[in-house]
Amino acid sequence: MQTIRRLFAVLTGALLTLAFISAEAQTRDVTYNSHIAKIMNENCVVCHREGGIGPMQFETYEQIRPWAPLIQLRVANREMPPYAYDQHIGIQDLQGDWRMAQGEIDTIVAWVNQGSPLGDADIVPPLPNLPDPDAWNFAADLGQPDLIVPSVPMDIPADGNDLWSKHFAPLPVTRDRCLKAIQVKPRGDAKAVVHHANSRIKFPQEDGSMEQFGMLTEYAMGKWGELIPEGVCRSIPAGSLIEWNIHMYPGGVGATAQGQVIKNNVVEIGLWFHDEEYESNDDLYRQDLKQYALRDGYENGNLIIPPHGYTMTQGFHSFDHPVRIDSFQPHGHLRMNAATLEIFYPKTGRTEQISQISNWSATWHHSHIYEPDLAPLVPAGAVLVIKQWYDNTANNPNNPDPDQWVFGGSRTGDEMSHAWIALTHLDDEGYEQLVAERKAKEERSVAGND
Repeated sequence: MQTIRRLFAVLTGALLTLAFISAEAQTRDVTYNSHIAKIMNENCVVCHREGGIGPMQFETYEQIRPWAPLIQLRVANREMPPYAYDQHIGIQDLQGDWRMAQGEIDTIVAWVNQGSPLGDADIVPPLPNLPDPDAWNFAADLGQPDLIVPSVPMDIPADGNDLWSKHFAPLPVTRDRCLKAIQVKPRGDAKAVVHHANSRIKFPQEDGSMEQFGMLTEYAMGKWGELIPEGVCRSIPAGSLIEWNIHMYPGGVGATAQGQVIKNNVVEIGLWFHDEEYESNDDLYRQDLKQYALRDGYENGNLIIPPHGYTMTQGFHSFDHPVRIDSFQPHGHLRMNAATLEIFYPKTGRTEQISQISNWSATWHHSHIYEPDLAPLVPAGAVLVIKQWYDNTANNPNNPDPDQWVFGGSRTGDEMSHAWIALTHLDDEGYEQLVAERKAKEERSVAGND
């Protein structure tokens, strides 16, 4: 009965949303050739094409028309494109944001409500400018990576238990470098079976041991990549190594699953560097990426979710110096379904919500990269509050078996509770300067609107 009520509420909300939007949009005629083709080409065809990861093709009117009602529902509910980040809550200006503009959503809804017409046959919609599915995401803006480091190849069976590959790879870096961007990319069909790929920087010691210098990046299924803002340095020291920790799931997970043997599974990391002039700047602040654990909600140190049940975890982290939050990437597995990031200010007792993801899915991990001019500035002593929610019931479409007890662990069927957060570490002078620059920019913007 609870499931039926929940489904009814979702459908009722969706219908009310559609009715509200269509009431405003019915005043103009919307056709595929004049309006919809451009929106689909810019937002959907990158996945929904021949050989793409989408389950159907959206390259022509004939392919799209039978799916029009479902497209309308998914787009109006912001389930597609698959970028789970709540509207109107916290910071909305993100780099690499896949969400459709509200005007595009309104246009699609109106088109379907008007019967999904083709329109004037003399109007030929422009063809989509589709990137190579194996291309690097930042290549259009930054060129090809300055350095590509592959993992050791590994065959992945069609089914079976989780697999891990842990090994070192040399970094041919002869001097200290500052990173501009990072992307991890499984080759070809390997993207269906790579659950995550952690890359850490290790520095060899004279006694043969390895000192951990820092985290390079964390890839999880669907992640776009990382951009490091200007004025900071996430560094790689000369003579260091990459320590790969790659988790594979035989058979694949989600819409990209192939269910077949994948030979020579390779994961590559592409690195873009700043030039020597940039790196010689003594005023650069240090940025790092770290895993921030969530502890509350654990019992005796273990995350436990009962069959047909729910749980919630939360973690608290503060610093003895000011920081800027550059990106936020919550992490969990198949039962996790929501996450938030907040800042608590002890001096005022105020809590500020930064990001909320209410429909999180393990098949699309996103590092939410804040626009540098709006990235949260956190004074010393303020507290990052991270929360995550888990649904181990039949209502969770990603749940493989709601009858199971679920514990914290590394396997895909287990659960995890942490977030990857990139921080720029500031001093008091740098923090005050950024605060003053933003205040001055806001005052100019207000004056310009008078």
